[in-house]
Amino acid sequence: MTDAWEERRKALENEYFHKIEVRLIDQMRNDSREKLVRDLCRNRCPKCGDQIQAMEFRGVPLDKCPSCGGVWLGPRDLHILSEKDHRTWFDRWFKEEK
Repeated sequence: MTDAWEERRKALENEYFHKIEVRLIDQMRNDSREKLVRDLCRNRCPKCGDQIQAMEFRGVPLDKCPSCGGVWLGPRDLHILSEKDHRTWFDRWFKEEK
């Protein structure tokens, strides 16, 4: 005669591991989709989807879209640009007129 409690314990254990495996498989599928989307969108303008071009402005690298004119800077690039010539273009762009 089999022990009903032992069968129940094994069934719950199997269910537990099945849920973990399903979760891991879904995560792997989502990671693969995300990687595919990132690879397809790399070096593309987020606004219009055209190929962006790397360029340099006053020694600071940036990316520019030739179609819509969008410009993307790195995390510290705006700070570097502002230090280079803060009394001219930076004041006009970001400071209020008095």
